[in-house]
Amino acid sequence: MRIAQIAPLIESVPPKLYGGTERIVSYLTEELVRQGHDVTLFASGDSRTSAELVACWDTALRLTPQVQDAIPYHLMMLDELRRRAPEFDVLHFHVDMLHFPMFRHLADRTVTTLHGRLDLPDLQPFYRRFPEFPLVSISDDQRRPMPPVNWVGTVHHGLPPDLLPFSPEPRGRYLAFLGRISPEKRPDRAIEIAKRAGIPLRIAAKVDRADLAYFENSIKPLLAHPLVEFVGEVNETQKARFLGDALALLFPIDWPEPFGLVMIEAMSCGTPVIAFRCGSVPEVLEDGVTGSIVDDMDGAVEAARRVERFDRRLIRRRFEERFSAARMARDYVAVYEALKQRAPALQAV
Repeated sequence: MRIAQIAPLIESVPPKLYGGTERIVSYLTEELVRQGHDVTLFASGDSRTSAELVACWDTALRLTPQVQDAIPYHLMMLDELRRRAPEFDVLHFHVDMLHFPMFRHLADRTVTTLHGRLDLPDLQPFYRRFPEFPLVSISDDQRRPMPPVNWVGTVHHGLPPDLLPFSPEPRGRYLAFLGRISPEKRPDRAIEIAKRAGIPLRIAAKVDRADLAYFENSIKPLLAHPLVEFVGEVNETQKARFLGDALALLFPIDWPEPFGLVMIEAMSCGTPVIAFRCGSVPEVLEDGVTGSIVDDMDGAVEAARRVERFDRRLIRRRFEERFSAARMARDYVAVYEALKQRAPALQAV
């Protein structure tokens, strides 16, 4: 198939540091190429891919200090895509809703994966206005707040099997928090869990400008504890060791997490996850097998104290069975093929 993958321009594909959506676009693009498809990636010029790259801006916008507003750059990318649209069988968007008005006449040839939270009230009238666009969720739970729309599948994320290698022993013997410093990710809970369990905690996380005040006022004062170490952002190589050496990943979220990529990154290393029962967590984790799903702080502390009971080889095996990039790509190809079969009927309406 001739497939266009349309990525956000905020980060490169793959991102140099933090960037969940761009990371998934990279894994999917490379696997689709490996499976024999003709793939074109619309992304920032500093992206790396085996597909044809259409550089829609020189560098990732987050790394371009003079860029104040990302929307004009994305609109320029969409204009170039519209010019080249006849070249593709399917246009796969990862830019939320930005393309809907411009591509309404081509909706039957599009797939839009929604990567973010959908419980925000401003989204409801928008999606009601554009019911013809085929949508893919990244978990079933992500769909719950939405009005009736054209869901065509749920595709869980997947990773290349050799990206984050299996670690049979937690050599660092610490708890890990990996991701973004923000109120909904609850790094404060992670710190409290580690302190109450008496286990060291290492925090590898980015701090967005929007969350800087939260970090300075609510989190930074908690970092002075001797059990807590703030590492900052880590790259892919550092992430493998950071997760692989950990006793467990703490995922103490307090919001309707659409997927939680870091959970399967930990599972790839064989590292169990201790997560609060929110959003997609019960879909991704198998309680008692790949980690512990908890409902309160007492449960999280108890799970941390008993974390060495998990079989790390079984965790890795369940990752390979459920969350490989190959499975993710096959699931998307099934969506593409189903849309191709429907397209003539949709065009005749």
